[in-house]
Amino acid sequence: MKALLLLLTTINAAILIDSNTRIVTTGYELSFANLPAGFDGYRIVVLSDIHASQYGEDNARLLKMVGDAKPDMIAITGDLIDRHKIKPAEKQLAVAETLASGLTQIAPVYFVTGNHDWGSGQLRTLMAILAENGVHVLRNEYTVLESGGDRITLVGLDDPNGPADMIKPDGLMRRVRSLTGDGFTILLEHRNYNLKRNSELRLDLVLSGHAHGGIIRLPFTDGLVGPQRDLFPTYTNGLYEMGGTSMLVSRGIGNNTGLLRFLNNPEVVVVVLRRM
Repeated sequence: MKALLLLLTTINAAILIDSNTRIVTTGYELSFANLPAGFDGYRIVVLSDIHASQYGEDNARLLKMVGDAKPDMIAITGDLIDRHKIKPAEKQLAVAETLASGLTQIAPVYFVTGNHDWGSGQLRTLMAILAENGVHVLRNEYTVLESGGDRITLVGLDDPNGPADMIKPDGLMRRVRSLTGDGFTILLEHRNYNLKRNSELRLDLVLSGHAHGGIIRLPFTDGLVGPQRDLFPTYTNGLYEMGGTSMLVSRGIGNNTGLLRFLNNPEVVVVVLRRM
């Protein structure tokens, strides 16, 4: 019995170490009938919930994984830094600066805010660092992406922890479509639970994070613990679909929850767009 207990303890310890230190790459090929031909094969790396984490000196391991994915663009979907001061603010901002500098040398980078970015008290400084390093910050804004002579629209939502008087998603999308038409549209937002709303807004693809994969992942669950310490959360990892909308939720890179990840490795998400 003691030998069995020791074996189980050793296995669990090994899983915990692996789940919290080894980043994995998760790939998705997503097909859309309305994707312009010039974007067939377009590659997007999604990084979420970094929380000022580091993997190797100057995040060398993370940057190599992103580079190896050969992205056409990189999306950071919020919580680049942390409000709980897991590291002093100056160290968190240094991590953000080094990462922003490294990522922009790989591909164009687009960023939307998360709740921790707002709660950190360092948002203005963070925005300045990102701008200085060539990161495109989308705060209830859109931009047009071009590939192979075709164009699609990329929209970025500010986190709800932002200004109380900021434009709502439906109003933003009305404004965007009045300027760009009804072509293929990707939305970046931090929160992971707005699939119904995003389907009603007729978005084609949504990239998000926030849920940290449910922290502890066991078979037949979508994770055990949500961002608000809610049990058995939904929309925590992978692809979800409703109507014509596909929502891809990253498990994230960092962890600030006070709970260790279990069977839930940090991940770099690689999305390849395909035309049906």
